[in-house]
Amino acid sequence: MTNFSFDLIKEDSRTNARVGVIHTPHGDIPTPVFAPVGTQATVKTLSPADLHDLGATLILANTYHLYLRPGADLIAEFGGLHNFMRWDKPILTDSGGFQVFSLEGLRKIDDDGVTFRSHLDGSKHRFTPEKVIEIQEKIGADIIMSFDECAPPHDYEYNKIALARTHRWAERGLAAHTRTDQALYGIVQGGVFPDLREKSAAFLASLDFPGYSIGGLSVGETKAEMHAMLEVVHPILPKNKPRYLMGVGSPEDMFECVARGVDQFDCVLPTRIARHGAVFTPHGRINLRKAQYAREHAPIDPTCTCYTCQNFSLAYLRHLIKAGEILGLHLATIHNIHFLLNIMRNIRESILNDTFVEYKAAFLGKWGQGARSKEQGARE
Repeated sequence: MTNFSFDLIKEDSRTNARVGVIHTPHGDIPTPVFAPVGTQATVKTLSPADLHDLGATLILANTYHLYLRPGADLIAEFGGLHNFMRWDKPILTDSGGFQVFSLEGLRKIDDDGVTFRSHLDGSKHRFTPEKVIEIQEKIGADIIMSFDECAPPHDYEYNKIALARTHRWAERGLAAHTRTDQALYGIVQGGVFPDLREKSAAFLASLDFPGYSIGGLSVGETKAEMHAMLEVVHPILPKNKPRYLMGVGSPEDMFECVARGVDQFDCVLPTRIARHGAVFTPHGRINLRKAQYAREHAPIDPTCTCYTCQNFSLAYLRHLIKAGEILGLHLATIHNIHFLLNIMRNIRESILNDTFVEYKAAFLGKWGQGARSKEQGARE
């Protein structure tokens, strides 16, 4: 791939955690990395300038949603998504497979692709592996995904069928891909079944993708099951290629999954909970709507260096959220994104300094003192 490569800089001596750098046409991405989700070509309530200030090095956009609105052809008219949304750093687009397969009752799957009806207006559409690549090439992200089938995690027989389909679609997508300035990732599937995950990782590794996504997790399985599947695929996937765990991004999950060799994360969690008045603290999540913050002069976290914590009290933030003011959502989102990006910076530094195990234990020890997030990663 032109201008795309991955340098593995250091592996942790006591876990499978690793530090690396993904090189793309729009800049370098230090890993492990968390990518804020910009489903509709915007990270909700944040501008590109905000994301720059926060130090984001990668954002995610959604193929399914952008295909429906405003359309890949329109985005291409503007020279691609970077120019359309005025973001000059790397972008990743998912294949839209998760969204299409979530349209229960509105889609029909066959071996060639998926026919579905838009959740916006009920219009009929069809995605094939080739069509999904065509759309993503028009959108123009730096990292794009193969079309895959995200099957229910605990149905073994269906996962076998879906896995064979996903593998055929991976081959077809690879053959259809023409842009040399985009890196196409293959997506490992197989539910919570070690033999299927092992088979999928080995098959996709044989196709020599420039990177590998681990899909079909954080969709209803337990944390222990998710961790077990990561441990299955870790020794099989090529060491010199980045691994991307799709749709996972709660603080405790990122620590556990980095320890199991994951390099890339994305999740709507920080922006979604912000829109409901919730924010991260070192001790867990808190709800800004609570009356206990009505006269609180302190910020969300006195040790936090984000714009929100450096300037505003909990009392003011509670007032904004209770009053339905957009600024409240904006400030809460700034804090939550900063919180996760700062964790990733600290994780990278701790791996380089051989203190990752200690940092992980210290963080999770504090995090457990508060109201631990019960939510696994999710996607819009």
